Amino acid sequence: MNKSDYIQSILQSIPDKPGIYQYYDEEGKLLYIGKAKNLKKRVSSYFNRDQHENNKTAVMVKKIRDINFIIVSTELDALLLENSLIKKHQPRYNVMLKDDKTYPWICIKNERFPRMFSTRTITKDGSDYFGPYASVKMMNAILELIHKLYPLRNCSLSLTEENIRKKKFKICLEYHIGNCKGPCEDLQNEEEYNNNIDQIRTILKGNVSSAVKQMKTLMNTYAGDLEFEKAQLIKEKVDLLEKYQSKSTVVSPTIEDVDVFSIVTDEGSGYVNYLKVMNGAIIQGHTLELKKKLDESPEELLTLAIAELRLRFKSDSKEIIVPFAPELKFDGIEYTIPQRGDKRQLLELSERNANYYRKEKERRELLVDPERHTKRIMQQMMKDLRLKEEPHVIECFDNSNTQGAYPVAAMTVFRDGKPSKKDYRHFNIKTVEGPDDFASMEEVIYRRYKRLIDEKQPLPQLIVVDGGKGQLSSAVNSLEKLGLMGQVGIIGIAKKLEELYYPGDSIPMYLDKKSETLKIIQHIRDEAHRFGITHHRKRRSKGTIKTELTQIPGISDKTAGKLLKIFKSVKGVKEADLADISKAIGKGKAQLIKNYYK
Repeated sequence: MNKSDYIQSILQSIPDKPGIYQYYDEEGKLLYIGKAKNLKKRVSSYFNRDQHENNKTAVMVKKIRDINFIIVSTELDALLLENSLIKKHQPRYNVMLKDDKTYPWICIKNERFPRMFSTRTITKDGSDYFGPYASVKMMNAILELIHKLYPLRNCSLSLTEENIRKKKFKICLEYHIGNCKGPCEDLQNEEEYNNNIDQIRTILKGNVSSAVKQMKTLMNTYAGDLEFEKAQLIKEKVDLLEKYQSKSTVVSPTIEDVDVFSIVTDEGSGYVNYLKVMNGAIIQGHTLELKKKLDESPEELLTLAIAELRLRFKSDSKEIIVPFAPELKFDGIEYTIPQRGDKRQLLELSERNANYYRKEKERRELLVDPERHTKRIMQQMMKDLRLKEEPHVIECFDNSNTQGAYPVAAMTVFRDGKPSKKDYRHFNIKTVEGPDDFASMEEVIYRRYKRLIDEKQPLPQLIVVDGGKGQLSSAVNSLEKLGLMGQVGIIGIAKKLEELYYPGDSIPMYLDKKSETLKIIQHIRDEAHRFGITHHRKRRSKGTIKTELTQIPGISDKTAGKLLKIFKSVKGVKEADLADISKAIGKGKAQLIKNYYK
């Protein structure tokens, strides 16, 4: 049986049930793991298409030699199983969770008189783990607060009833300095100790308000019984907790228990930020990077991240705030897509965190591996601008004139997304009379690339024309005359709405205002405008010399230039005394100037 017949026989046997599917190559190596609400439809879709949108998907399908599948009860079960298997096997074509760090947790040990400590290793022995904490500093601050509120033992003694009864242990320095109440010598009973542990669990879950409420009730009880010293101790603990709560990021007291997820994506990854909100305050935050393998959509990445992060952080919130509703529905959980108010601000805060993480990653990448950073940007620009090749060299053109006088043009050059100022060029318009931007653009483009052809120099990968359809058409005319159309990409950018125009297409393209591609195009356009204006001012200044000082009989360009250098402007020359002008150019010429202006 050949490969095609064997695959078709498997496809016919796949049921219309939720589950996960696994693709293997001819060596039995796992290529990909996927989930599906309907296994038969999903798996068949890979083999019933003549062409796949993504090249990597097409390559993967060619390698498939065997298919396994596992049926589960619900789509949620499929997602959780998929997540587990991906982390275990890490197939080549699956999204990769870029989260290699081992984050610390706070552990409450499963033992008599439980200890509390930080750890990076989770042991399945019945102990409680809270976290993980992305910030060690934050975790240590919480541990310090709890130890101030509740003196707990930090020794590893086996405090069984028998050992305590036999007086096997003696109190240590921790007892004498007030950090422990001495359960080892039965100076603190188990009920009181466990009550403290219960309150600690409440605080670690983020429910600070509940712990404060319990303490205030106890404080009032002590005060009513005239036990003021005990009441004062409780009050100090309440003050500490309220101070800790005030340092949390307060959102709104009406938002009690929600999860917030947002996502930003680029060419190769998705970045999902998670915020945990309890009693109006953000108590946890984490950003997860998901490395794309088959050009996965934001919806797919967000769904995978929600399942992973809720499992990791042991969240049981019944409400999830998201920018859009994922296809997968969790039983008993409601998606909220806020448009305004406190919840909208929460979502925007989460998006800022995701963007910050992405930018920090890019900054580190630029410092550590500049070539990789450049390669990523070039690939992104090629995709965004629909180019045939990466735009390593971009040349941008802009015209400047004053009501048709002193027409000039400027060309700026970017190499690998950065200005290459040594390659900038100025052009004085030679063949155009009057204010005609279109004809000026046609002249400059022709002159520039005729010279490159004559000198056998390499062409840029992209030409950017500052202007809309008219300027672009003029530039295209020159490229067609030179036989260069199709050999180099060309676009026009209109300033007002940042519209991008392509040859032969009257409908503009709009890029995301925050995209890196648009920022680079805007930068080179702004550089061309700045460079052109500077040159235009210089030329206009020289023109001013010719039209005023050099019109005076007997005053040469050289003399006019000398006067402007000394008196800074034509106005300065007009207002200068005869004696001062005489010192500069002699009495005879000075008299000519004074007579002219009289």
